[in-house]
Amino acid sequence: MERVRKNKKIYYAKEADVLWFFVKSGPEIEYKEIAPGISVELGESGELLGIEILNASKVLNPILSQKQMQIPAN
Repeated sequence: MERVRKNKKIYYAKEADVLWFFVKSGPEIEYKEIAPGISVELGESGELLGIEILNASKVLNPILSQKQMQIPAN
């Protein structure tokens, strides 16, 4: 699947509970899971285009709650 990155740097889809960090624009050529629920999206030369976190509220809220921040749960 080829995806072209937009200018937005961070995007959260509440209904899917997915958080994306966009690093660089370009077509996504490869997608690798680096830890359960955490994947990186790579470009033609293997450059990092973005990071995707599934179940973001469950993964990040224990960490963020220490800083008094929360990702809205579904």
